[in-house]
Amino acid sequence: MYPNTFSEFLFKLNGTPLRVLDPSIDNSNYIALDLSEDNEALQMVDVSSSSKLENYITNHIKKHNALVAFGGYNENRNIYKRSNYFNLETAKERNIHIGMDLWYDAHSPVFTPLDATVHSFKNNINYGDYGPTIILKHHINNVDFYTLYGHLNLASIENLKVNQFIKQGELLGLLGDASVNGDYPPHLHFQIIKDLQGFKGDYPGVCNKADLDFYLENCPNPNLLLKL
Repeated sequence: MYPNTFSEFLFKLNGTPLRVLDPSIDNSNYIALDLSEDNEALQMVDVSSSSKLENYITNHIKKHNALVAFGGYNENRNIYKRSNYFNLETAKERNIHIGMDLWYDAHSPVFTPLDATVHSFKNNINYGDYGPTIILKHHINNVDFYTLYGHLNLASIENLKVNQFIKQGELLGLLGDASVNGDYPPHLHFQIIKDLQGFKGDYPGVCNKADLDFYLENCPNPNLLLKL
């Protein structure tokens, strides 16, 4: 059932869904969203435009009478072709998403799903990048791991301190809009990371096919915690 023992550990951490968005939003108000290159409906959308992509996502949410769209783990996407950041000549094209995206309104609160300390934070300003980003460190049952929160607003990282304790359920920050979040529709990129490999305030959320096996093991499916 589980790809590795770390995934099993994560799944068994909580019997009920953990929340990174408003905890009053029931699972029934989340709707899965396919942004993969295989989604034929997206071929009619200019995904290089944050406003046009936002219209597509908003209509998808309304169509299903939901509040939040989610998905994207291990999803091969075309939306990164717009940015040289993912397609440098010195590297293989990165187009496989290895976190979970939660598409919701700008300035909505983001909460800490588990007790944590602040590992690092940074405003990643490359076009198509995370924008303001926070990485938390968790130490549970003698196991260390990290969670990453990308596409926040600038205020979310203004008063943070490294090693600051943040209790489960405490406000972590707010979602940013396209002007600060890498030019995307408002959403949270949520990612679990076993080994940060020395990164601070940043960690790859998109990888290439050659490195996929490593990243899927190092970054298990966030739905192990969210249980959507």
